[in-house]
Amino acid sequence: MQPTADFDAPALVRSLLRRRRQGALATLIAPSGAPYCSLVNLASHWDGSPILLISKLARHTRNLLADPRVSLMLDERSAGDPLEGARITLSGTAEPIAGEAVAAIKRRYLNVHPGAAGYAEFTDFSFFVIRSSSVHLVAGFGRIIDLRPEQFLTDLTDTHALIADEQSVIDHMNDEHLGTMKLYAELLGGAPGDWRCTGCDPDGIDLQAGADTLRLSFPQRVTTFAALRKALQDSADRARATVGKLDSSQTTRPE
Repeated sequence: MQPTADFDAPALVRSLLRRRRQGALATLIAPSGAPYCSLVNLASHWDGSPILLISKLARHTRNLLADPRVSLMLDERSAGDPLEGARITLSGTAEPIAGEAVAAIKRRYLNVHPGAAGYAEFTDFSFFVIRSSSVHLVAGFGRIIDLRPEQFLTDLTDTHALIADEQSVIDHMNDEHLGTMKLYAELLGGAPGDWRCTGCDPDGIDLQAGADTLRLSFPQRVTTFAALRKALQDSADRARATVGKLDSSQTTRPE
């Protein structure tokens, strides 16, 4: 069964990778190779790859250190029958993060899981990134498809400066623009609440309100701080234009 013509599978996969904060991690028990599944918290790398913070005392960590092949299932957790919601199984290998890269990965992870700060410094905890080889997406009848990494991961070419500025962008948005993010969420995402910025990348920004998450995608890929600033301003303008349209429709009397 082929996907319907209006189905944007890569966009749905990217959305799940950016928005989900928990997933089911499957590893292989050594030496038998028997499957083992566990619940893990996660964040997303700038390219969308899942980031894990796991303890060497956990069985799944011992498993992937012996054999790095893993699968990770993410789903929409929608109301009603969970089988009616979209879900993905990402296959790949778990790559440990070491050296200078740890600080940036740690910061990105703690932005979405601040409660992990208490144990992120423990010597038995380590960060891993899942480098994907494929994704299997199930999103309903006629919407089942396999995708390659280049079809759903964010291209990070020429984005070093943007990534380096990420934390300053997050801090500025949360210190100065909470009202703007509320506007984004309510009028562009249909999600009222008190939202904070938890990450930004060339394709969009991530917002979080308690356990709820929201992805604001940019119309075009950005690679510089100036382009990011313009994309955020354009989004604010679109949201304010929506307010104007709503006000106009409420004041217009039917003939």
